Amino acid sequence: MAVGPATAETVYEPVPYWAKIPHGIWLKEATSVAVDSQDRVYVFNRGNMPVLVFDRDGNVVDMWGNETPFAGTELFEDPYGNLMPRWKGCRFARAHAITVDREDHLWLVDDLGNRVTKTDRHGAALLTLGSGKPSGFQSGEPFNRPTDVAISPVTGDVFVTDGYRNSRVHRFDAEGRHVASWGEPGADPGQFSLPHNVAMFGDDAVIVCDRENHRVQVFSLDGDFLATWHAHKAVAVCAGRGEDTNVYVAEQGPPPVQHGVPNLGHRIRVMDREGRRVASLGADLPGEEPDRFNWLHSVAVDSEGSVYAAEVSYVEVGSKETPPREMVSLRKWRRARG
Repeated sequence: MAVGPATAETVYEPVPYWAKIPHGIWLKEATSVAVDSQDRVYVFNRGNMPVLVFDRDGNVVDMWGNETPFAGTELFEDPYGNLMPRWKGCRFARAHAITVDREDHLWLVDDLGNRVTKTDRHGAALLTLGSGKPSGFQSGEPFNRPTDVAISPVTGDVFVTDGYRNSRVHRFDAEGRHVASWGEPGADPGQFSLPHNVAMFGDDAVIVCDRENHRVQVFSLDGDFLATWHAHKAVAVCAGRGEDTNVYVAEQGPPPVQHGVPNLGHRIRVMDREGRRVASLGADLPGEEPDRFNWLHSVAVDSEGSVYAAEVSYVEVGSKETPPREMVSLRKWRRARG
């Protein structure tokens, strides 16, 4: 049963060891997470099986994206001339974001592949946006390392943040035809410094994580600027389900010069529609413990109000360990009461 919005009295509790990942399946890191109408949890990751599907209790109920998951790794040259490692047979160059639409179709963003792919929930491709070749650096044309996608529940229109080497939001209709784009580099209202994540804000607006400007921005569906809120390195946002009108904003941590300083990011903030903080998940410093986050990258909420988080913990933390190692990158927090 769907729950209403959280309040200041709401209590969230971490669920240790929630994800029961079978031995032989390696996440490397879970980059993004989404929940469908049946509370199935979809995790897009950079391991040997790109999409894992969990039930509410953390059991794997489906997986897809690589027909040869035990074939090992390879180096491939990305569109920018860099040699990158990946698992052989993987359908995606680099997993970045996953979204579920009103029909429980999946939308997957491959940032190095410069594509957005719509699939059914078992992975059959239904629509592809993008040629696979990057547009010009900061040209404003789709795509140059896109980051996320949101789908209007009313019209089926598609909104894509185009993100790492562009400063735009692109709007497509439900058939994949380009409708409009907005944004440019900068720090003023309506400008972006790495638009990293996008979600529907009701039926008539979208909310965008403007990551390097430490804020979220709200726009009409036509790209008219409506509002902005401060958030520490806002990396991901999602809307509550059903009667839950809150939004959930994930914050990454500080730059290296501020590592070890408490209370700078590493949290998920629950916000009302006016941008006021209602609740917070996470501790004052990062870590692998169940009540902490390493390096947030994606957030999703189910019908019970439980919160799921994916983290790029290998890129930001594990790769710098001696020796480098996979770290915790997938978590669940249960809405315990309130």
